[in-house]
Amino acid sequence: MNIYHSVGLEARERIMSIATTPSRAFDVEHVLAGLTLEEKASLLSGLDFWTTQPVGRDGVAVPGVMVTDGPHGLRKQAESPDHLGLGNSVPATCFPTAATLGSTWDPALLRRVGEALGRETRANDVAVLLGPGINIKRSPLNGRNFEYLSEDPVIAGKLGAALVAGIQSQGVGTSLKHFAANNQEADRMRVSADVDERTLREIYLAGFEHVVKQAQPWTVMCSYNKINDVYASQNHWLLTEVLRDEWGFEGLVMSDWGAVRDRVAAVAAGLDLEMPASGGRTDADVVTAVREGRLDEAVVDVAARRVLHLVARALPALDSAALDLTGPGTSAGYDADAHHALAREAAAAGTVLLKNDGIPAPLLPLASGDGVAVVGELARTPRYQGAGSSQVNPTRLDDALSALRAATGAEVPFAAGYTVDAPDLAAAAAQEEALRAEAVEVARTAGTVLVFLGLPASYESEGFDREHMDLPGGQIALLEAVAAVNPRIVVVLANGSAVSVAPWQHLAPAVVEGWLGGQAGGSGVVDVLLGAVNPAGRLAETLPLRLVDNPSHGNFPGELGHVRYGEGVLVGYRWYDARQAEVAYPFGHGLSYTTFAYDGVTAEVGDGPDGDPAVRVRATVTNTGERAGAEVVQVYVGDPVAQVLRPERELKAFAKVELAPGESRELTFDLTARDLSYWHPVLRRWVVEGGEFVVSVGASSRDLRGSATVVVDGEDVRLPLEGLSTVAEAMDHPVVGPRVHAMVHGGAVADDMLGMIGDMPLAVVADFGMGGLDRDRLAALLAEANA
Repeated sequence: MNIYHSVGLEARERIMSIATTPSRAFDVEHVLAGLTLEEKASLLSGLDFWTTQPVGRDGVAVPGVMVTDGPHGLRKQAESPDHLGLGNSVPATCFPTAATLGSTWDPALLRRVGEALGRETRANDVAVLLGPGINIKRSPLNGRNFEYLSEDPVIAGKLGAALVAGIQSQGVGTSLKHFAANNQEADRMRVSADVDERTLREIYLAGFEHVVKQAQPWTVMCSYNKINDVYASQNHWLLTEVLRDEWGFEGLVMSDWGAVRDRVAAVAAGLDLEMPASGGRTDADVVTAVREGRLDEAVVDVAARRVLHLVARALPALDSAALDLTGPGTSAGYDADAHHALAREAAAAGTVLLKNDGIPAPLLPLASGDGVAVVGELARTPRYQGAGSSQVNPTRLDDALSALRAATGAEVPFAAGYTVDAPDLAAAAAQEEALRAEAVEVARTAGTVLVFLGLPASYESEGFDREHMDLPGGQIALLEAVAAVNPRIVVVLANGSAVSVAPWQHLAPAVVEGWLGGQAGGSGVVDVLLGAVNPAGRLAETLPLRLVDNPSHGNFPGELGHVRYGEGVLVGYRWYDARQAEVAYPFGHGLSYTTFAYDGVTAEVGDGPDGDPAVRVRATVTNTGERAGAEVVQVYVGDPVAQVLRPERELKAFAKVELAPGESRELTFDLTARDLSYWHPVLRRWVVEGGEFVVSVGASSRDLRGSATVVVDGEDVRLPLEGLSTVAEAMDHPVVGPRVHAMVHGGAVADDMLGMIGDMPLAVVADFGMGGLDRDRLAALLAEANA
């Protein structure tokens, strides 16, 4: 039993008073040496929902520190925590969700957002902000996709590292989550993600690896699910062999809330901190396991030491939290106005202009004489963040309708057009018919109609997955009715994950994807509509034509406790591009109010720092339009011939570059051996297989503006010959290949057998006595080949 749950309230308050007093002098090894086994075990689970366990007695003072939800804003509960930790929280800046931030493709901007998040975390006496989430968007139906950055691990890794570095620059920690293969909400607390190691390494672990190696988050949060039938919380291969031994992670591993099934197995696997509190039950399990010899006390020491290191890292910030940092325009130690302005900048930067047609000219940006009308309740009642544990209580909230009126100085006509999440469906149907009729009249005489559509909160949330990709039927009916009386339509979307646009986008010459833009999202999207900001957001996930086109279709969300990752490495655009499948909008797509030209694409092979092959890529980009703007230059690599199936092309580098009209800039990208590698499923390591590689540079995975072919000297990845090696494999061997080839094609094998013998194992050929080969001669052949 936890010793702090076995004392009275008065004694517990005294312990907390002793143990939560910040102190700059905190010697981890000295403190650890003075703890009893029971006290060390108590450190490995929380005191309550959000606080780590303190230890307070004569001669020992270990403060408890607070962790709390992120990832796009601080969610610190203002009152006593409820059993789900979802109660009211203190006001904090609600930055755009990861779906929006991912579409910025801008690590520098995300670093600044991270710094702001860190300032608010520190100002609220919180030691660790639980985020960012960088899981891969395997399916558009994942209810938590709004909280993740991309379908691609390069974007997730680079942007995630920028967020972590920014937050931790303020002296507080992060918790990189959810490790690993947490790609659905359905059955998330027990489902087994059945996925081969190559797919794990190349897709689902690669982003985590990059963040760990580049930014060293203070903590990593394990996921609820199993990976290949082993819970993440007690997966030694994942938490120790990969995360610590291979990647060099130096921090603490904590559980997601309620993710621990077997506390003793979890400690042995490398899980240091179970959250939330277990009432002392699992602490007692750890103590008993040590007493009975089932768990080495040294393992408990290692975990307790990591908890103490976390406390030691947090104390300097907690010491300074009492300082008066407030001043004009500040709130609770940070500048709320400046953070709101940053949130607005980020919302605009993540807005993606999907389509911008019109006759005689594109509809966007809006001109002063357009006679704009606004239709859609989401313009007045914004959907700006996801639902579940990431919900932030914003310091203020912008809506697009008010922002448009303020920016234009006009009383822009408005009609709601539909209801959002109406509880009474029968009453809502009649109400929506009336709202639709009103909207048609408003739209009839307008110069341009802005139609705000999107997903209600009930459609996507932590805890459940979406059932389809469609917008609500009432919204589509509204769009059809408005389009019947006015063809000049701009659709503005608010959603946390991909939606189907193919069934209705022909009705709208312009479509703007605003995602869930945070508390300043309304102003941010208006900045783009009016041209105050030139759109530079790019899709970090493919928008398919239909749900059935998605590679996970048929293998999502699984059945009977298992979900099979049958698409392997062909996730997202890798799948669509390999199949040359038509999509609504490709990965990396996004339009601008200016134009860009690419030329001078070159690639040159050289040596990397360790003598490994490296490729330097150059490309010149020119702003050929009349407006300043930013282009996202994307570098893709393809390996046409390899032992394993490789995607048609894979994103390996990108850069966002601001250019004035007429300005040109040469960009340089240095690709490493890892960028050319794949995870060999037999050798179980990264390999560079020599040969030709195609390096392409462009504005999306489908808009490639130039390419170059390079020849790379790779390593010998041929496997040793054995009895079950095929004849074809033996013919390719540099030593014995010529003799095996002569044996097959020199008349020793009948002509009608040549077509099938190549795929036969050598042992079978020897047993059949074909080509003069028997077991003795085979043994000699293998010995010579593998000498």
